[in-house]
Amino acid sequence: MTARCAVSRQTLSARLGLAIGLCAAWGLLAPQTASAQGRLDAHYEATLAGIPVGKGSWTIEIGDDVFSASAQGGTAGLLKAFAGGTGSGASQGRIVNGALVANAYTATTTTQKKSETIRISLANGGVKEFSIDPAPPVDPGRIPVTDAHRKSVLDPMTGSLLRVPGNGEVLAPDSCRTGAGIFDGRMRYDLKLDYKRMETVKAEKGYHGPALVCAIYFNPVAGYIPDRPVIKYLASERRIEITFVPIAGTRVLVPFRMTIPTPFGLAMLEATSFVTTAMPPRVAKTN
Repeated sequence: MTARCAVSRQTLSARLGLAIGLCAAWGLLAPQTASAQGRLDAHYEATLAGIPVGKGSWTIEIGDDVFSASAQGGTAGLLKAFAGGTGSGASQGRIVNGALVANAYTATTTTQKKSETIRISLANGGVKEFSIDPAPPVDPGRIPVTDAHRKSVLDPMTGSLLRVPGNGEVLAPDSCRTGAGIFDGRMRYDLKLDYKRMETVKAEKGYHGPALVCAIYFNPVAGYIPDRPVIKYLASERRIEITFVPIAGTRVLVPFRMTIPTPFGLAMLEATSFVTTAMPPRVAKTN
């Protein structure tokens, strides 16, 4: 493999890394009512032009008064040989008046060159504290994140849950027509969804049924370097799609598939196993 090809693979890794980061921040609604309880155990595969480049898993639990979500994954195949890495993320919080309200988020990424951990604590709909360990060097080209940028935002993992209010059909066009601000510890960005179509999806194990396909648009706000090619590319790309399906027993939608056109071919993150189970409400004890 030539050095030029290796550099291209590393550039691709960065692009896929941010793209998968967007997958982790799919969510796109401010907290809305979450009814009933349910659990998701899913496995995903990332491909580029049909070639496997990564794998991951995702577990979500929605209880009576608490919730948690965790994900982990890593590069695979040819990409691992040039830019191997692993990552994990988790968020947890309480259910207050039917809304998912996160209080803590952690994400760790490890590559051949370094390991980094991001921690965010949240309160009152915004960021209370956050840290990056080890602390990254100051880059004068990065647009500063202000205190105002960290208000009225979701962490990426809680933001992965698309909550549909009301009592109507959850897989409806209006469920796509929304947006939200995300803060991932380094960058503040806005995500906007719009309806595209309905289709049927089938995992190798688990879910087989209708799905809601939304367009997603990425708008960087602060904490990024404007000249970075991957930022420019994702901000201008109009063909990114996310396919949502529901967690049984809830009004919560989660991504089944995400597709991003790239100069190297179509990048896709898709569930191979998607097992979702409704859990009965907890019955209060009486004396």
